[in-house]
Amino acid sequence: MNLFDSLLEYLKGRVISTTEPRINDRIRVPEIRLIGAGGEQVGVVAIDVALRLADEAGYDLVEIAPDAQPPVCKIMDFGKYKYEIAQKAREARQNQTHIVVKEIRMGLKIENHDYETKKNHIEKFLLGGDKVKVTVQFKGREQTRPEIGFRLLQRLAEDVAGTGFVEFAPKREGRSMTMVLGPLKKKSDAVAEAKRRAAAVKNEQK
Repeated sequence: MNLFDSLLEYLKGRVISTTEPRINDRIRVPEIRLIGAGGEQVGVVAIDVALRLADEAGYDLVEIAPDAQPPVCKIMDFGKYKYEIAQKAREARQNQTHIVVKEIRMGLKIENHDYETKKNHIEKFLLGGDKVKVTVQFKGREQTRPEIGFRLLQRLAEDVAGTGFVEFAPKREGRSMTMVLGPLKKKSDAVAEAKRRAAAVKNEQK
């Protein structure tokens, strides 16, 4: 890939900036390096020649590399170019993954049924690529037995070891003890897998 092809590939992946590129008669330099509407390299030409060629093609002259010597310009449909860049920016934002920290609270004397229910919720969050902050709350005299809360969180960590790991070990915070579990699977991988499963289900229903 040559210099100009590399430049074009770079521009295709750029997120549109708040400052639009200069176009047509706003390009105030004596000469530019011109790329034609089809991507062909025209070479270094006077700005007047480049503007005339763009006008004859029915397109705009767009400065795509202002810092180059001389600046690089391309003949293109500027409206379409702006639309494509905006589309890519939207797609980039949609593909961004945000790690969420879910929170689960449980009492020191939690019953087995409630424990299993909350454990299942935690595993679901972890499988989705999210972190989980687990908080054990102490009531009354329970505050004098923090080791029981530690054992409860340790048991939980062992029970969900197939989907998560202890990112922050149990820590006493006033009348509670907290532990943070991290997902074994990255958020982006979890999202991609969920999309694949949804697509597979959709295909089966056809």
